[in-house]
Amino acid sequence: LQIVESGGGLVQPGGSLRLSCAASGFTANPYAISWFRQAPGKEREGVSCMRTDTGTTNYAESVAGRFTISKDKAKNTVYLQMTSLSAEDTASYFCAATYGDCSSYRSPYYRADGWGQGTQVTVSS
Repeated sequence: LQIVESGGGLVQPGGSLRLSCAASGFTANPYAISWFRQAPGKEREGVSCMRTDTGTTNYAESVAGRFTISKDKAKNTVYLQMTSLSAEDTASYFCAATYGDCSSYRSPYYRADGWGQGTQVTVSS
């Protein structure tokens, strides 16, 4: 699998940012695209997931109502629209893909079939 994230950067508190995850090379369906983040000194957190065949989505409680995951099938790209950002959202954000659904992305034992290189999101004034 080839997975490439983009869209990170510096944003002020209360601002918005959209991350992109271009994924290709899948050999089976269904598969799910998940977004994770990890801040220095903290454990990895699964923040959102989409099962791409059904469009079913899932969000961590910490981002529900502020983040939206969506897809552009023609571009093989999944987006994470982030709004009302705060300093607590500062982290490296990673996109990952797994064959199957979103049932395990919040588990510490989650295993991806492919990971992106990550993109930094910094929320600061």
